[in-house]
Amino acid sequence: MTTAPPAPATPAPTNPARRVALASMVGTSLESFDFYVFAYFSAFFIGPLFFDPLGEFGAQLAAFSTVAVAFLVRPIGAVLFGHMGDRLGRRATLLWTVGIMGVATGLIGVLPTYAQAGWIGAVLLVLLRVVQGLSLGGEWGGSILLATEHSGPVKRAFYAAIPQLGSPVGSILSATLFIVMTIALPAEELAAWGWRIPFLIAFPLLLVSLYLRWTIDETPVFREVVAEGRRDRVPFIAMFRRRPVAIVIAIGAALLGIGSYSLMNTYTINYGAAELGFSFQDLLIATTIGGLLQLITIPLFGSWATRIGSARVVAWGALGTLLITFPMYFLLQFATFPILVGTMIIGGILPTMSWAALGGLMNDLFPDHFRYSALSLSYAIAATVGGFVPLVTLALGEATGYAWWHPGVILALLSAVTLISAWAASRMPPVPEVGDPDVVATPEPASAA
Repeated sequence: MTTAPPAPATPAPTNPARRVALASMVGTSLESFDFYVFAYFSAFFIGPLFFDPLGEFGAQLAAFSTVAVAFLVRPIGAVLFGHMGDRLGRRATLLWTVGIMGVATGLIGVLPTYAQAGWIGAVLLVLLRVVQGLSLGGEWGGSILLATEHSGPVKRAFYAAIPQLGSPVGSILSATLFIVMTIALPAEELAAWGWRIPFLIAFPLLLVSLYLRWTIDETPVFREVVAEGRRDRVPFIAMFRRRPVAIVIAIGAALLGIGSYSLMNTYTINYGAAELGFSFQDLLIATTIGGLLQLITIPLFGSWATRIGSARVVAWGALGTLLITFPMYFLLQFATFPILVGTMIIGGILPTMSWAALGGLMNDLFPDHFRYSALSLSYAIAATVGGFVPLVTLALGEATGYAWWHPGVILALLSAVTLISAWAASRMPPVPEVGDPDVVATPEPASAA
């Protein structure tokens, strides 16, 4: 342990915090758009187009497996890009993540189908999904830090919520695009060429995101870490050595916000159509209404977190979700459209509290010199667990004869884990932004990378 020498004053940031938060949100919107576009179109087109020789069930299973691939490799991407973010900088790493993600998504739109090139298209599709999963592993944590580390301590919890808007924005855009395309194009044309359009849209979205991120500066916090020589040589090892309990808490705190979204927007849509008799269009409309409401509630919950603390907002959201879970799914079985919309709204608002304040909670748990690695890995592990929520819920439904309460069991478990984790986070001592007394990194020249 050595004490870092005094560093020169860090220059004041030249980018307004709101502009930086916007750049962060655009990246997370692209991430969410990619996920939901692939999820929607894999259910109808990916299987028949790329895995046709496997038969109807086999092709469908292969298509859904390509969805899971991105989740499984996400922690690897979190380690890779977390290291880059803590060593090379937040801004540079996020340029890489959004660039890789956008290019990989766009390339899916030009892949040859099985009818055109045999199994070559399927192999390339899986490889592109792996690339997407790796890049997504470093996107969320960096977006949160880009927003929070450009803001002052008082507003930090609010700006940590702004990147979270990317999830409903991506969901709304992808659902709207799917609805418009199914109305505008016959099924034959969608299968022939129309399915490519949503993926090709990633290219112009990528240019916008790259422009916004290119024009902003590195965060003042990271510049301070470099100036003081406090970068860890291997941040991944440092975070486990110094904050192992905080990592477990962060993973648990993220489960409800991520898992409830998978449950409500993936499983509940399929469950509502297959078991409750809702039309697919009604389910997408209800989901879109819930997403539009989140555009209002996420900033409000972020503002609330600046007054009472992020951990408390996460806890209140988890407690509220736990209380309404079973009544909500009991009412849903009556299968009326107003009840469906009410379920998506109520079942969206309360978990959204935990989602909106998640970035602020995690930001407070870790020191600045390995914060990118810690946020990225914690979120990636929670996202990987969340990716299996629809599968686990489906298995429970099959085992219980699709009893009305079976999705509630999963949502209640997610809520309980997040509630306990948020309480534990509120009991953790605060981590100073700079000059952290827990710093044990060996000083190194500021130019090292």
